[in-house]
Amino acid sequence: MGHREDLLEGAKRCLLEKGYGRTTARDIVAASGTNLASIGYHYGSKDALLQQAFLALTEEWGDRVGPAGADEVKRELPADPYRRFHAVWEQVIAAAEESRPLWRLQTEVVTRLDDDEKLREAIREPQREGRLGMAEGFLGIDPETEPEKARVAGLLCQALATGVMIQWMVDPGTAPSAEDLTEGLKVLMERTD
Repeated sequence: MGHREDLLEGAKRCLLEKGYGRTTARDIVAASGTNLASIGYHYGSKDALLQQAFLALTEEWGDRVGPAGADEVKRELPADPYRRFHAVWEQVIAAAEESRPLWRLQTEVVTRLDDDEKLREAIREPQREGRLGMAEGFLGIDPETEPEKARVAGLLCQALATGVMIQWMVDPGTAPSAEDLTEGLKVLMERTD
């Protein structure tokens, strides 16, 4: 790896260990084995590097629990949407404890958005792309052929993921299981029929 990649990996480690607001340029340099000048040279600023590291972490989480896992689920399950929903959420929830540092970081980043327009701008488009990825991976909706369906389904998936992970952070003992979410979805669908 070169300095650019080393910096990104070091920044990702720092974000997960220290958080967004407490990570300094010196922390990143120590974690990456590089030097302070490398940050400016490769990323322009510490903030730009932290934004890239944050986006990389969220994308990696999505790859672990989202589309890649959902592709496996699609091969294993019949087309039954409830069974697919259950299997995907089982996978997301199984990663809840491992994902805790990332969700703590996500929560911190959200609290910073009102005061950091550059950060908000940096995550706006990746958030939209993430929604579409969730619609495709979690529900099998192709954003190319069904863009509006993917958009609204992605919004729902993203809202569910955030809410579920927050519940797991607050009280894992009463947080929803995949079974709870599936049964809740069935109740909701019965009420709307």
